[in-house]
Order: sequence, then C-alpha cells, then structure tokens
Amino acid sequence: MDLTLTINGERRSLTVDDPRVTLLDALRQHLDLTGTKKGCDHGQCGACTVMLNGRRINSCLTLAVMHEGDEITTIEGIGRPGGLSPMQDAFVRHDGFQCGYCTPGQIVSATAMLEEARQGWPSYVSDDLERGGDLSDEEIRERMSGNLCRCSCYPNIVDAIRDTAEAAA
Repeated sequence: MDLTLTINGERRSLTVDDPRVTLLDALRQHLDLTGTKKGCDHGQCGACTVMLNGRRINSCLTLAVMHEGDEITTIEGIGRPGGLSPMQDAFVRHDGFQCGYCTPGQIVSATAMLEEARQGWPSYVSDDLERGGDLSDEEIRERMSGNLCRCSCYPNIVDAIRDTAEAAA
C-alpha cells in the first residue's frame, strides 16, 4: 500500500506491506525518523508523541494508512542542533531530561500543549471552561499528564515549559 504523508514540511512517500503498520513504526522503520521513541506501545507513556495536523497524538495508537495526506511533525521537525526551538532550548537550560528517552515526546507534547493553551482549550483543572486556564504548574502538569518520565525529572520539565510559555507571552 502506497502512502504520501507530509512530514516536517516535506512530502514523503512510502510503501507499507501491511495496512496494520502504526504511524510510529512507519516513521521509525520506513522513513528512518527515529527521534520518535517506541515506549509502551499502548499509548500510556507518550514517548511516541507527534503532532498530526497541529494536534498531539500517540503515534503508536494510529495506523499510518489512516493519515494519507496529513501533516505530521516529529521531534526532527521541531528544531535541529544549532537551531533549537525555544522549548528544546529550555529543556537543555533546565536539564529537563535525564536518560533522554522520553524527551522527544515531552518536547513535542509541550510544544503542542502551549498552542492548545494559547487557543483557550481547557484542561481538567482549568477554572474557566470557555477560555482555559492560566499556565500554572498544576495546569502544566495536568496538560502533560499523558507523558511519563521514568527518571522523574518532572520539576525540571515543568520549569522548562513555564519558561517557554512566559517567553512567548
């Protein structure tokens, strides 16, 4: 089955033999985009987070064939060495990673989360369901609750996200 996806702004074609290939496996095994990590393979850890048409998703929970023509942003599309995104730079400055395994998913998720908050999407802890909540530490933690860090680097991750949000305001 032939597919065309727009990945990190570039149209990419691939052929998958099995329509059950997940988007995660298509990215890693067919397109050599190994920045997106395979963690739990059940959508519980968030290591495989990518943006699909601007919204964050767990790429292990969706099939590649479902996304013909969609725009996908992986960690490789967020920034590059020597040209880090503000979120990547904040993660480095705040030591927002330890083993680094969850870091790509955390950064992609945090980047999309800031856009969701800017658009006024509420979270479970938002006081105002019409315009969302201010990005308090509680709000950041709730919005990032789908991404797990096994090294427990959460305080540094929250600091990095808060700094990025404040710099963008």
